[in-house]
Amino acid sequence: MKKIVALTGAGISAESGLATFRASDGLWENHRIEDVATPEGWAKNPALVLDFYNQRRAAARAAQPNAGHLALAGLEDQFEVVVITQNVDDLHERAGSSRVLHLHGKLFESRSSRHEQLVYPMSSDRIELGENCEKGHQLRPNIVWFGEAVPMMEVAMEEVETADALLIVGTSLQVYPAAGLVDYVPRNAPIYIIDPGRPPLSARPRLHFITEPATTGTPHVAEQLRQLFGFDV
Repeated sequence: MKKIVALTGAGISAESGLATFRASDGLWENHRIEDVATPEGWAKNPALVLDFYNQRRAAARAAQPNAGHLALAGLEDQFEVVVITQNVDDLHERAGSSRVLHLHGKLFESRSSRHEQLVYPMSSDRIELGENCEKGHQLRPNIVWFGEAVPMMEVAMEEVETADALLIVGTSLQVYPAAGLVDYVPRNAPIYIIDPGRPPLSARPRLHFITEPATTGTPHVAEQLRQLFGFDV
């Protein structure tokens, strides 16, 4: 079975109504990134950070998977599919994707602020000040903030190294280390970049730009992949 790896970013979630992490003014929902998405911001004002992510959870809960999410999930009928996402929402899972690797953490999990191995599924959409892990330390969002290590990167590299095709959906390829995953794709594997903004990428064989939003471009590429690998469409 051929293996499709999809690297997805904020653009695909934006089409479901979720704000991207960085607007043109450098703010995220009217907050400085440094205040709500860094260890320093957490140390300075944990109440602000908790409230910010409580609001993000409520927004994500209300959002629905879009045609881009559904097209990736539908590829599992004919292919082995691995979704590597920079997004922290659960829209891929709700669309039906069975293998989703979250590089930057999961919005609907909490973890200990002292013992990062203590991770908990959330039974509500809120984490409150004074809500502690089993060892007595404040819970925080299980999100990889700027300046923190990305623990799933090695796993992601290994997945990309064995891809028969790579889809890049809704990401500017500006956020590292995730953007560096493109360097691990086999040279003979086609790469499809689905983004209206045409992210910069060095020329290489079998590189295809689809300058469309995820909701239209991803279904088109899904059909191209079925044709390429000999499935009736």
